[in-house]
Amino acid sequence: MSNTLLTRIWTFYRDGFREMTLGRTLWAIILIKLFIMFFILKLFFFPSFLKEKTPEEKQQYVGEELIKRANP
Repeated sequence: MSNTLLTRIWTFYRDGFREMTLGRTLWAIILIKLFIMFFILKLFFFPSFLKEKTPEEKQQYVGEELIKRANP
């Protein structure tokens, strides 16, 4: 039993991805959508409003927000 379970699983997935035709296109679409969701949307809809603050101001803001959210 020279092949371990992990080796057989790796070989199974490696060979499966090599033989894909339509699957490669679908994976490309999935990766493009993930890029759009996590990179492009973050840039435009979730700006970093703490960027211009000093470390002390950031600490103060985060502390106040935690206290407000803990006591609704």
